[in-house]
Amino acid sequence: MADERDRRPETPAEADGTTGLFTAVGKLLRLLRERAGVTQKELGEMVGYGPDAISAMERGVRVARPEVLEKADELLNAGDALKVMIPEIKEAMKKARTRHPEWYRSYAGLEAEAVSLYDYSTMGVLGLLQTDGYARAVFTQRHPPLDEATIERRVADRLSRQQLFEKWPPPECSFVMEQAVLERPIGGPEVHAEQLRHLLRIGRMRNVQLQVMPTSRAEHPSLGGSFTLLIPKGKEQVAYMESQGYPRLITDREEVRILAARYGIIRAQALNPYESLDLIEKMLGER
Repeated sequence: MADERDRRPETPAEADGTTGLFTAVGKLLRLLRERAGVTQKELGEMVGYGPDAISAMERGVRVARPEVLEKADELLNAGDALKVMIPEIKEAMKKARTRHPEWYRSYAGLEAEAVSLYDYSTMGVLGLLQTDGYARAVFTQRHPPLDEATIERRVADRLSRQQLFEKWPPPECSFVMEQAVLERPIGGPEVHAEQLRHLLRIGRMRNVQLQVMPTSRAEHPSLGGSFTLLIPKGKEQVAYMESQGYPRLITDREEVRILAARYGIIRAQALNPYESLDLIEKMLGER
């Protein structure tokens, strides 16, 4: 679940002003949406996001992307009230990317510029694929417990990573997750169902292949835990893994080669993308 990827020092994030700006823009977005009589679901459909993402933007825990503000300004007849905030949002996004801890910044930069990303998850949904509710449940259930301010910051950092899916051209992505990950109802029935629906949305993107490794497989090529492979633009492939909060960024060519070969076997033994999405639909009772 890569919790450590979203850590940063516990000093106030508000020091650079970004948190306050995101919160203020989120409140303005909510005010204009409600004034226009539009629901979060309706606005999400119009700008290409789910209702959970719109909710996160309105609460300031997820950055309202410039393209979202531009579309919302027109749809809500905001009279440029949202468009005028776009330059400040772009500048704040640059500052926000530097708030990760020093050890993670190298990986964060590589992930943000990835042209391809492959991940195998064994215990929980990858942070890059989590909904606001799922991420919040993960951090709320963490032991030792985190205070509310820290939970909010980590949820915001986690959701901000999903901007990877919004860039153009989009990165080529492959995600394989154990069936047990889909069956574990983190956050309760409603959060679990929304997370499954979110995975369906992600899995149907043209640049994404999402696969499920069935629990019934008698043979398994990788029982050593989760790992991620990515290729940053113009650079060599690297790997990332962590265990109990201890991260490791792997750049050694031979180690990366072994993990890449292992990932290929994992994909071959998993259900294909069509079968995987069908399984998720069945779990939701939509088939």
